[in-house]
Amino acid sequence: MNVFEMTFARIYEAYVNKVERKQRTREELDEVITWLTGYSEEEIALMCGSQLTMRDFFEQAPAYNTKGDLITGVICGVKVQEVKDPLMKKIRQLDKLVDELAKGKAMDKIKRV
Repeated sequence: MNVFEMTFARIYEAYVNKVERKQRTREELDEVITWLTGYSEEEIALMCGSQLTMRDFFEQAPAYNTKGDLITGVICGVKVQEVKDPLMKKIRQLDKLVDELAKGKAMDKIKRV
């Protein structure tokens, strides 16, 4: 299955599992997602009970953070800053933020403050 067509709920649960294994919290994950996309924690919770695809999740993001372009580095062997497809780039940016969270990076560094 194409990652664009996977449900946000499925990907979100994988993110939760990843960060909780590294002693980070669902609340911190939600904070990162909120920072990047503009969704509220309540909206994220609602989407976890829906069939919303990753494509729709990013296309409907209320306020995608312009600092997303500051997210660089390698995730899954791919340099985030070199991804050409705009939707895949956003997915990789979120993947990178979740990876940084799981690795214990400070929230202000993750948010590029």
